[in-house]
Amino acid sequence: MTTLLELREKIKIFLGKYDIYMIPLMKFLLAIITFAMINGNVGFMERAASPAISMILALMCSFLPVNLIAVFGGILILAHAYALSLEFFALAFVVILLMVLLFFRTAPQYGYLLILTPIAFVLKVPYLVPLAMGLVGSPAAAVPVACGTIAYYLLHYMKLNTTMLSGTDTESMKQKITYLIDNVVRNKEMLLMAVAFALTLLIVYVVRRMSIDYAWSIAIGVGAVAELVVLLTGSMIFGVTLKLLGVLAGCIVSAGLAFLLQLTVFSMDYSRTEYVQFEDDEYYYYVKAVPKLTIAVPEKRVKKISPQKKQTTGRKKLPSTTARRPAEHRAPEHREQREHAHR
Repeated sequence: MTTLLELREKIKIFLGKYDIYMIPLMKFLLAIITFAMINGNVGFMERAASPAISMILALMCSFLPVNLIAVFGGILILAHAYALSLEFFALAFVVILLMVLLFFRTAPQYGYLLILTPIAFVLKVPYLVPLAMGLVGSPAAAVPVACGTIAYYLLHYMKLNTTMLSGTDTESMKQKITYLIDNVVRNKEMLLMAVAFALTLLIVYVVRRMSIDYAWSIAIGVGAVAELVVLLTGSMIFGVTLKLLGVLAGCIVSAGLAFLLQLTVFSMDYSRTEYVQFEDDEYYYYVKAVPKLTIAVPEKRVKKISPQKKQTTGRKKLPSTTARRPAEHRAPEHREQREHAHR
């Protein structure tokens, strides 16, 4: 515990000292990972999938707001969709446009969630996103989490149905419209995931704001259980096939990572809780004060040791008494000596 707190304080100090360099670097890494993930899964347009294009876009995003990473990512998806199928491009354009308009209208401050949610799906820990954002975010974060889930399933569908979407015969052209509506717009698994993540985020947010001890820990546990229950119940109601062991393991791992996030971001010492009461002319206040767990990072002190100067072994010259006397005391003595010499 102490090690985690010390590490947290060191990271804060480091980021505060070098934030002018670290923030662009983190934006660059997030952008290059996003573009590489898109090109690696649906790189149908060779020019757009070029590493040079991804590098140029990532360098631009490092000096631009985070939301533009999601915008460039959407444009890249549309470019690959156009190379794959004109019908799918039209549908993807409408879906992405609606998501962007909804996002910028409701929660523009959470642009990074549009990027982190698909990345979490690729890393097999998507259940962590609603738990973490319920702890550190607000209810508005449910919108970008749901939009990020839809974006992932859009990419996933493009990857799995490449052959069908790229067909050019008349029969396949007729089937494309039906397939797109059933598997993109009416994808039950996608809708179930989006709804489950949004509900989990809201539940975690409500519980962690309660005035109870260990509210954050309780919120993580309740959120993980609620997420599991909603997914399993929804799969039975809508007939969605989910891997039970995969969902259970994902919820457990995500809860563990959320507890680690709590220890490093929000640690409270409930043993020193204080209750304060005061009043004014109109209200009577009951205040519960819980101190945060903080630790002072030991500072390294460098002590400079300078070599001592060697003392001379010769006889020290004592200062003359006459030289140390003031001028007005020396004057009479010199005058007497001159008179004596004159005689």
